Amino acid sequence: MTGYPSERLYEEVAYIAYYFHWPVEQVMSMEHRDRQRWVAEIARINERLNQHTARGA
Repeated sequence: MTGYPSERLYEEVAYIAYYFHWPVEQVMSMEHRDRQRWVAEIARINERLNQHTARGA
């Protein structure tokens, strides 16, 4: 992937693989745009969960 910081790539891959338990190879083979979309979706899930937890505390 030309022009995309490798540090950011590894952050995205680790984030998706951690939360969805997908194999690293599968996440690495995704298109950049797809990976970014999954990162955004996971962040939204976490936001909703955190809001729900904060209300219940």
